[in-house]
Amino acid sequence: MRGHESAVRAAVVAPGGVEPAPKRSDWATLGQLLPYFWQYRWRVGFALACLVAAKASNVGVPILLKALVDALDIKAGDARAALVVPVGLLLAYGLLRLSTSVFTELRELIFAKASEGAARHIALQVFGHLHALSLRFHLERQTGGMTRDIERGTRGVQSLISYSLYSILPTLVEVGLVLAILAVKFEAAFAWITGAALLAYIGFTVSVTEWRTKYRRQMNELDSSSHTKAIDSLLNYETVKYFNNEAFEAKRYDESLEALRRAKLKSQTTLSMLNSGQQLIIAVALIAMLWLATEGVVAGRLTLGDLVMVNAFMIQLYIPLNFLGVIYREIKQALADLEKMFALLEREREVRDAPGARPLALDAPPTVRFEHVGFGYEREREILHDLSFEIPAGHTLAVVGPSGAGKSTLARLLYRFYDVNAGRITVNGHDLRELTQDSVRRAIGIVPQDTVLFNDTVAYNIAYGRPGASREEIEAAARAARIHDFIVSTPKGYETMVGERGLKLSGGEKQRVAIARTLLKDPPIVIFDEATSALDSANERAIQSEIKRAARGKTALVIAHRLSTVVDADCILVLEAGRLVEQGTHAELLAKGGRYAQMWALQRSHSEEAAA
Repeated sequence: MRGHESAVRAAVVAPGGVEPAPKRSDWATLGQLLPYFWQYRWRVGFALACLVAAKASNVGVPILLKALVDALDIKAGDARAALVVPVGLLLAYGLLRLSTSVFTELRELIFAKASEGAARHIALQVFGHLHALSLRFHLERQTGGMTRDIERGTRGVQSLISYSLYSILPTLVEVGLVLAILAVKFEAAFAWITGAALLAYIGFTVSVTEWRTKYRRQMNELDSSSHTKAIDSLLNYETVKYFNNEAFEAKRYDESLEALRRAKLKSQTTLSMLNSGQQLIIAVALIAMLWLATEGVVAGRLTLGDLVMVNAFMIQLYIPLNFLGVIYREIKQALADLEKMFALLEREREVRDAPGARPLALDAPPTVRFEHVGFGYEREREILHDLSFEIPAGHTLAVVGPSGAGKSTLARLLYRFYDVNAGRITVNGHDLRELTQDSVRRAIGIVPQDTVLFNDTVAYNIAYGRPGASREEIEAAARAARIHDFIVSTPKGYETMVGERGLKLSGGEKQRVAIARTLLKDPPIVIFDEATSALDSANERAIQSEIKRAARGKTALVIAHRLSTVVDADCILVLEAGRLVEQGTHAELLAKGGRYAQMWALQRSHSEEAAA
C-alpha cells in the first residue's frame, strides 16, 4: 500500500507501541505455566506415583545386592550354600531392575499427553494472540527473532517438564530414601557425609550456574540476532541481487556468527570449570564414605555386602548429580525461554473489542461515514486532519492524491487496524469501536497494492478468501479475475506452488490472484487499493470491467493513483497532506479546473508522451 513507508517509520517510535513486559521471577513463570497442566492433574498424580515406585525399586537394588554378596560370603561346605538362596536373590534383583524400568517408562507414557497437550495449548494461544495484536506491533517486530522466541518457548515447556519431572524430582526422592537408609542401618556419619556432600555439590552447582547464565543469555541473544539477519536477508533475496550485495550480507552474517562463536567459547570455558568442581566434590565424598565402610568391614561392624551397598548407593546418587549442572542450566534456560514467550502473551492489544461490543449484521451494502476523523501514526504528526465524507450504500467512492496524502490510511482505519485519534468511523450509523473486529473485517474485502501470498498452491491462495469454497467456485472467481487461462496453462494447474510470498508469480499474476480471492469472499464492502497498479495497460482495461462488476451493488472504496481507473466512480475525493481539497464526479472536478484537473492533465500528457 502507498503510505506504507511512513507507517513503518511511525511504528518504530510510536507512543502507542507497548513496551516489553518487565522481567519476572522464575516462580512467577512457573505459576503462569501451572494452569495449562491443571486439566491433566490426574495424569500428573499417577505419573508422580509411578516415579516414587520406580525410585523405591531402584533404591531396593543395592539392598538386594548386599544380601546377595553376604549370601555368597560363606565358607565352603556350609549348608547354606544351597543353590536356592542365591537364585532367589538373583531373581528378586532382576525383578527390581525390571520394575525400575517399567515404572519409569510408564511414568513417561502417562505424562506425555500432559506435556504435549500443554505445549500445544500454549503455542496455539501465542499464535492467536499475535494475530490479535495491532498492525503497529507487526510493523516493528523482527520476524526471525520472534519466531525463534516462540520455538524456544514451546520447546522450553518440554525441557522444563523433562528435566524437572524426569531428573530433579526423581533424584530428590532417591536422595531422601538413601539418606533414611544410611541413617537407620549405619552410623550417622554416613548420612552426614552424604548430606554435606550433596549440599556442597548443589550449592556450588547453583552458584556457578547462576554466574555463567549471563554468558548463556548473551549467546542466545546473539543466536537470535544472527538468525534475524539471515531471515531478513533471505526474505529480501531480490533486493540483495539488485544491488549486488551478497558479499555485504555475508559479511554482516559472519560478524554475527563470530560474536556468537566468542560467546559460545565463554560458555564452554565456564562449563568446564563447573564440571571440574563437581567432580572434585564427588571424589572427596566417595573417598570419605568408602574409608568409613572399609574401616567398618575390617573392624567387623560391617559386612562385605554393606561395603558393596554403600558404594552402589553412592554411584546411584552421583551419576544423576553429574548432570545436575546441565539440568539446572537447562531448567533456567527453559524458564527464560518461557518468560519470553509469556511476555508475548502479555503484550497489550492496542486495538481491542470494547466490553459489550456487538457483531455487525448486514443484510445489504451499508453506508460508511468518516466523521471529522483525525489520525496519526505518531500523535505529534497527524496524517489525517478533520476528514469527513460518506460512501452511500451501494455506491463507489474513489480517493486520489499524491503519495503520502493518507489514502491507504483510510483502508487501515476502516479495517480497524488502528483506532482514530479524533472523530469516528461508522457503518450504518454504528461506530466501529462499538462493533466486534471479527464481524467488521468479515464484511470487508480488499485488493491491496502489495499482494503477499502464502507459500502454497494457487487454489489455496484464491480459496483463502472463503475457506471451504468448492473447486467450481474457485475457478469461477479465477475466471472473473482473468487468471484462469494462465493457471490451467501451467503443468500443475491450480496445484501450482506460488513460492515464498508468491515470488514465483509476476506482479500482475499476484494482483489477479488477490482480485480472485476478494471476488470469492463476496463481501458487502470492498476496497481496491491500487488494485491494477501491477498490470499492463491491456490487462488493466480488461480487469477494470471486472472490478466494476465486483463493486456493483456493493459499498466500494477505490484508492487510486492513475485517474483513468476512477472516472466512473460515483464520487471522487482529492486528498492532499491528509486534507480533503476537492470532491465530486470526474466531470464536475474537471469543470472546476482545480487540483484534480491539474493531475488529470499531467497524467494525460505523460500517457501521450509514452505513446509517442
